[in-house]
Amino acid sequence: MGTHLPFFTVWLKAVGIDASWIGIISAVPALTRFTVLPFVTGAAEKRYSLRGALTVAAFATALGFAVIGTQYLPLAVLLAYAATCALWTPMLPLTRYADAFGNICTRLTAPKGELQLSTDALVADTGLPDVVEPAARQYEVAELPHETLVFLLGSRYCETERLMNEAWSRFGKTPTGWPRVQAICDFVQSHVRFGYPHARPTRTAAEVAIERRGVCRDFAHLAVTLCRCMNIPARYCTGYLGDIGVPPEPDPMDFSAWFEVFLGDRWYTFDARHNTPRIGRIVMARGRDAADVAISTTFGPNVLKRFFVRTDEVVDEPAQLELRNRKVA
Repeated sequence: MGTHLPFFTVWLKAVGIDASWIGIISAVPALTRFTVLPFVTGAAEKRYSLRGALTVAAFATALGFAVIGTQYLPLAVLLAYAATCALWTPMLPLTRYADAFGNICTRLTAPKGELQLSTDALVADTGLPDVVEPAARQYEVAELPHETLVFLLGSRYCETERLMNEAWSRFGKTPTGWPRVQAICDFVQSHVRFGYPHARPTRTAAEVAIERRGVCRDFAHLAVTLCRCMNIPARYCTGYLGDIGVPPEPDPMDFSAWFEVFLGDRWYTFDARHNTPRIGRIVMARGRDAADVAISTTFGPNVLKRFFVRTDEVVDEPAQLELRNRKVA
């Protein structure tokens, strides 16, 4: 949530607000978000009118302080700003459900006008890189668990029928299992050139193979398709991947895409774009391809005005981490 008022802090200083108060006022949106608004959201989902009552009360209090005297002006501005944040970012009723792949989805009806969606989380991670198991074997199709079979089929962005001959001619003589998947990742990384200007939402795996350029989802789509052609169940993954344990990339952060294959008795993570084990992958969703795990699926005309992703590593001292774990438990 929050309002974005150009030069707001400059204006506060111009009208004589003390610097310490400016810091507090600037922090109000975040404080409101993590304290008051969770309760407001719950009330909105139950169709209560608590948000409206809180907004009116905050404005009335701010007006009262403003009338009493200018010595209370900082507090009045603070309260008015908090109320404005709540008013300009109304909370909508949300419905959550699990889709066919077990992903938790949120459904809402967006009103006319500007809509802001955001989330924040502190996620505990092992700090270990992706598991590497070179001895993981590939099952014959007849041995595969029933639930993996859907990830052998073609899908919207992964046209197995168009790449079947190419896949077998290129990888048919490679060792089965982990070495075969690794050979596919090596090929995709060397065959496709990465670049954000190359992004196109309609590009399929077959088109990636021809155009030889794309973003992380294109790398994943091509690798997933080639694995399926070789009778290896493969599913598309999307989530967060920060620059942990690697040099930071200069480009703005985005959601990342990789894939998982079923070898041995479990799913393993592979990343055709980076092609190296990484630390701190946070999976948001899994599916057949990007169509199943879109960040948002909308019905009706809309324009994306701003998009921002941040994934930062939080390093705790051992004592602080132990205390936090105890609180969670």
